[in-house]
Amino acid sequence: MTTTSRIEKRCLDKGLRMTEQRRVIARVLEDSIDHPDVETVYQRASAVDKRIGLATVYRTLRLFEEANILERHDFGDGRARYEEMPDEHHDHLIDVQSGRVIEFTSPEIEALQRKVAAELGYRIVDHRLEIYGVPLSKGEPSSGS
Repeated sequence: MTTTSRIEKRCLDKGLRMTEQRRVIARVLEDSIDHPDVETVYQRASAVDKRIGLATVYRTLRLFEEANILERHDFGDGRARYEEMPDEHHDHLIDVQSGRVIEFTSPEIEALQRKVAAELGYRIVDHRLEIYGVPLSKGEPSSGS
C-alpha cells in the first residue's frame, strides 16, 4: 500500500488523522463497485487486516460520513449502504429482487425536475432519486406504474 487513494486524500484535506486501519477501510470503499453495507466493508477490510474490528468499521464510516467523504443510502433493505461522495450528481435504480444498485444520469429527468419545481415556485437546491424495480420479462412492455 504505497499510493494514496482518493478517499484518503479527501480525509487528509479535511484534517482527519489516517491510521493504517482507516487507510485500509478507505481503500476497500474506493475499490468497491457496489454500494457496500457495514458488514460487507468489515468482511473486505478484515480480509486485508485481521486486526480491524466491526466497531472500527462503524466508527470510521460514521467519521467519513460526517466529514462528507461518504454518502449513506437506505435502499429499503434495512441496511445502510455507502458510496464515496460523488463529484457529479447521479441517481440510483435498485433491483428489488437482487439488491443490485445501478447508477445512472438522465438529463431529461433533471430537466423535468427543474420544470416541476419552477412550476411550483421553487428552485431545486438538492435532490435524490431512487427508482425501485424488477427486471423486465422478455416481451414485457416497459411502461411504468
